[in-house]
Amino acid sequence: MESVNIRELNDRIQRESSFVDLLSLEMGKVIVGQKHLTENLLIALLANGHILLEGMPGLAKTLAISTLSKAVNAKFSRIQFTPDLLPADVVGTLIYSQKKEEFEVHKGPVFANFVLADEINRAPAKVQSALLEAMQERQVTLGDSTFALPDPFLVMATQNPVEQEGTYPLPEAQVDRFMLKVLVDYPKKDEEKLIIRMNNTGEFPHPDPVVSPEEIVRARSVVREVYMDEKIERYIVDIVFATREPEQYGLKGLKDLIAYGGSPRASISLSAAAKAYAFIKRRGYVIPEDVRAVCPEVLRHRIGLTYEAEAENVTTEEIISQVINAVVVP
Repeated sequence: MESVNIRELNDRIQRESSFVDLLSLEMGKVIVGQKHLTENLLIALLANGHILLEGMPGLAKTLAISTLSKAVNAKFSRIQFTPDLLPADVVGTLIYSQKKEEFEVHKGPVFANFVLADEINRAPAKVQSALLEAMQERQVTLGDSTFALPDPFLVMATQNPVEQEGTYPLPEAQVDRFMLKVLVDYPKKDEEKLIIRMNNTGEFPHPDPVVSPEEIVRARSVVREVYMDEKIERYIVDIVFATREPEQYGLKGLKDLIAYGGSPRASISLSAAAKAYAFIKRRGYVIPEDVRAVCPEVLRHRIGLTYEAEAENVTTEEIISQVINAVVVP
């Protein structure tokens, strides 16, 4: 690609990505701190992926997601996952009408632009799997009919740590469909003081709609145009292959710690997330730092640990760190 074209693309991306700052500002009005969470929500939104947030209750996970939907002025629905939830409560069902003497379609809350699956690991696998078709194919089948979901469509799930009582680990097939998994941590001391002050005074800012769903759909097509060099593509493939065959990358010590590595979906997600990250940084091309920045969120839920790794208290974070340091940067 000629340098002139890169310059033109760069100028265009800078113009097209101007709304990102507005979105971040609106979210910053409501969410105190949690910059990492806000940034990853924008990456998932722009890369047309789904996001899984994990953290203890009370860390503004639900608030962040609902604030983003208000700033985008999109249709939002919240599903509270509980042990007695049924698949029909998520996707909808067919109900027989005695008046019409036929079955009528009653669409579930999944028919929205932003779907918040709150505490997704509180419900059994049967309910969690009801989301699979919606997340992957962007459609729902009820009876003999298939219904397309609105565009943009984004599932944002929150989950409590699996060690907590009354939680079900998500099936690997479903976890893999989340582009990003973000760990939400406690706020800093000064941030928590501000949170207390806001709650004591009862003065809660309200986000204004600053972008439309149509603009998000248009921005997604621009994100796909962000230039990615063949060397960056090779770098992404090397990172993912290092999680599958660590010994080939000088990481023999990881062979007995990794049960399974990232699937091709990991490579696709890493590429899409890196492009979205470059777009947020107002750049028309991807650099290795973009890939490294999104690597932990893309890979942490796609690497399976062996019993040996769990016995030695090895975490996926440590494995990802070793992989990133071992793979040669182009």
